[in-house]
Amino acid sequence: MTAFSTFASSVGVESAFTVLAVAKKLMAAGKDVIELEIGDSPFATPQKAIDTAIQAIRDGHTRYGPSLGIPEFRKAAAEYVNREYGLSVSAEHVVAGPGAKNFEQLFCEAFLNPGDGVLVFSPHFPTYPPNIHRRNARVVLSQLKASHDFRPSLDDIRRFLADDPSPRAIFLNSPHNPTGGVALFEDLKGLADLVRGRDVAVFSDEPYDRMVWRGRHHSLLEIPGMLEQTVAAYTFSKSFSMSGWRLGFAVSSPAIVDVFGKLTNSALSCVPPFTQMAGVAAMREELVYRDAKMLEFRKKVELLVAGLNRIDGVSCLMPGGTFYVFPSVGKVCNRLGVSSHGLALYLLEAADDKRGVACLGGECFGEAGRGFLRLSCAQPDERIAEAVTFMSEAFTRKDRIEAYVNAHPEYRLTEQYEEITYA
Repeated sequence: MTAFSTFASSVGVESAFTVLAVAKKLMAAGKDVIELEIGDSPFATPQKAIDTAIQAIRDGHTRYGPSLGIPEFRKAAAEYVNREYGLSVSAEHVVAGPGAKNFEQLFCEAFLNPGDGVLVFSPHFPTYPPNIHRRNARVVLSQLKASHDFRPSLDDIRRFLADDPSPRAIFLNSPHNPTGGVALFEDLKGLADLVRGRDVAVFSDEPYDRMVWRGRHHSLLEIPGMLEQTVAAYTFSKSFSMSGWRLGFAVSSPAIVDVFGKLTNSALSCVPPFTQMAGVAAMREELVYRDAKMLEFRKKVELLVAGLNRIDGVSCLMPGGTFYVFPSVGKVCNRLGVSSHGLALYLLEAADDKRGVACLGGECFGEAGRGFLRLSCAQPDERIAEAVTFMSEAFTRKDRIEAYVNAHPEYRLTEQYEEITYA
């Protein structure tokens, strides 16, 4: 067999999909699994988006389109962010993509050379490092602190810019996956003041822009001068429940967008036109539906946070945004001698023969996530309540936990976690 490249042999993946595969296998074998691992909306795609896509297919919009996106989609996306965030961009500031994740790779291709430093706030989305490593660039981590509401540290940005031999880019994710932290306007202004005019580009990952539970979402693009140094990525997966449609867009300066169009052309040709037409309908005609579903998500988050805080040894901060919660389980792990990733897999595979809960250990998002779990709220309310009850009971089954750790010694806790308790 021909050998794979060094990169392909070592590439990391989004762990949620790995756990999802295990959960689906167990479900196929008859196990009742409450799925809180994957960040997918449980709601239906807006009807007008569906109807528009079907009509577009019937009308023959099934061929190649421009790599930058069809003109109507780019215009509608510009109008959307202008209305929502007070921007003043036009269609030439927008490029279409298959969701938002693709723009990580395009950003790295556009700005990074081998050896460049990229500041990443951690815990972090698992696909950031692989895309940075594709360019043989370096990941420089800044740990997000629970005591700072998981907001980015301006001091770490200063140190990165001052001390790194080649500071070239910053990855910003707000609202943040997995912690639910939200960068305040003052954080974004401080970041902008530090990088403005420098040869430093910012990837602003904003897929949860409509999921801010206190105040409103702010984009770095709102700050004067940042359009020329920032690529902001958006998706229809969360706000409009269109994850399987693979549709998103990025906003930046026309010069950067033009480069992204060329990179899109070389990598995937184009986004299907009928999918983009569905997105236009969603952005223009389904905002009431969108907002109603966001309110339902907020209630689910509140339900899960309240339930987790009733479990002995678990402490959970109400996230500022997203439909994830990121509880500290350090006390539980220390007591049971299991890593947080092992605890997550125990809940899925071994806590009970007939039922399980699928979630992710914080380590799936880097070492800074140790001692935490990430749970999605994308389930009916009654299933969320059942998951909390199940977890509470599962953490008391010491015999099962000991048997699981003995069978999987890689999950045995070797160093005590910090035991965080939120007031």
